Amino acid sequence: MFKVSNLSKSFTLHHQEKTQINVLRGISFKVKKGECVALTGPSGAGKSTLMRMLYGNYLATNGSIKIDSLELVGAEPQQILDIRRHHIGYVSQFLQVLPRVSALRVVAEPLIAAGRTSNDAKARAAEILTQLRIPEALWTLSPLTFSGGEQQRVNIARGFSHHYPAMLLDEPTASLDPENRQTVLDLIHEAKTRDTAIIGIFHDQAARDAVCDSEIEINALQQQAVVS
Repeated sequence: MFKVSNLSKSFTLHHQEKTQINVLRGISFKVKKGECVALTGPSGAGKSTLMRMLYGNYLATNGSIKIDSLELVGAEPQQILDIRRHHIGYVSQFLQVLPRVSALRVVAEPLIAAGRTSNDAKARAAEILTQLRIPEALWTLSPLTFSGGEQQRVNIARGFSHHYPAMLLDEPTASLDPENRQTVLDLIHEAKTRDTAIIGIFHDQAARDAVCDSEIEINALQQQAVVS
């Protein structure tokens, strides 16, 4: 479960006389177990900033982010890493991996970090790579050599390899062919049946309608915060 309370974020432009830009202000919402919620709003509303805050990449200026009972705001770096290993998965828009690491290893790494044996992790990685139609001949190669679509599917496989209690999805169906797009939607539905709480950005309206239970409009939340 996600519980976000009175969350705010501002950036200070040190090279412009320390001008402060308020990006998010007074954001509060909950996402229950087994629920998928879409973040919506125009470009520049702060959707990506909020996603980065929910994963601990950006520090909050004020407020609280709880994943189940775990507080992310103010947590030490090692605590944030531990929360990522065991409690929250993230499918970003772009694959970021070290060179010369095989696709199989990339997908298995979250499972190994969570405590699974190497053999178990590789077996699960093979299963989900097959599900996402990555040819077995490519598994021993670095995904940095793959096409854009193949890289995105490896990225998705890595995000869904471990069964996290909470997940963040940033455009998970972008640039996918119809078959793999449907597979990703199936993976989201499967995660929901395991009681995973999911927050996503979906510009694909049909995908949003297929998997999301509700929407959170960023600007509307901020307006409510100002009124209250």
